Amino acid sequence: MGEEIKSAREIAMEKVEKLGEVTEEERLKWKYVPEGEKLAARYLKQSLNLLAELSKFGEESKKYVIEGAQDVMIRNIELPRNDSLRKKNKRVMEGIKPLKNDKVSVENVFSKMRRIFDHYLEQGEQQRRQAYESLKVDVEAKIQQAVKQQMGSLANVRIDVESQPQFQEEWRRMLAQMDMQYTKLLYEYKQELAAIA
Repeated sequence: MGEEIKSAREIAMEKVEKLGEVTEEERLKWKYVPEGEKLAARYLKQSLNLLAELSKFGEESKKYVIEGAQDVMIRNIELPRNDSLRKKNKRVMEGIKPLKNDKVSVENVFSKMRRIFDHYLEQGEQQRRQAYESLKVDVEAKIQQAVKQQMGSLANVRIDVESQPQFQEEWRRMLAQMDMQYTKLLYEYKQELAAIA
């Protein structure tokens, strides 16, 4: 029974020893990837010359700054659900170009993304409008039926279907389902973009 009881600190120290020494590359990555993330956030919020800001970093740290900036920018590409998101996507794409070496591949992925955005705005908007009207008619009929069952034939009450929680919940679910195909494709293109040097 002579087993020694170790403190949490001793156990943690043993684990750290097993990990081995931290390399200089890991130190640089831990320090400069967050710098790149901050730089991207500032770029998205204000008018900022990305290349000028990048030139402030040395060659050994710049690749990690770029890695952090790219990650944030790519995560910020979204479906253009409104004008503000459309403008943000354009700004993000402009910001990613100088961070990548293979400009042709980047532009090819951006072309695919723009096609998705255009389809989402044009045909997608028409589909959403039709689905909205169809859902409105269906829910209104269900509510009218329920009211007639409770109040009898005297119930000819007009109900604002769009303000009903049941309608709003069903519409959010339907909208998410319709957006799923676009979101999935956009995710694939974002992965493709992240893999480009």
